[in-house]
Amino acid sequence: MADNVTNELLLETLKAIQAKLFDIASDIVDLKADLRGLKGHMAAFMQSEVAQDGAIASIQLKIERIQQRLNLVDG
Repeated sequence: MADNVTNELLLETLKAIQAKLFDIASDIVDLKADLRGLKGHMAAFMQSEVAQDGAIASIQLKIERIQQRLNLVDG
């Protein structure tokens, strides 16, 4: 059976493997770009969350001050 394997057959097989590897490498590059985009969106989301947390804390502080001025809280 080994006698039936020719250099041309090996070359064709290697070329097919090389083409598949190129496709896979291209897909990996695309996936990395997508992942970078997702990371950017996540970072922006986290910054938004931090800003909202700060705004909520500020509002809570103002409410507490108003409650104290109106004598609505114990203490």
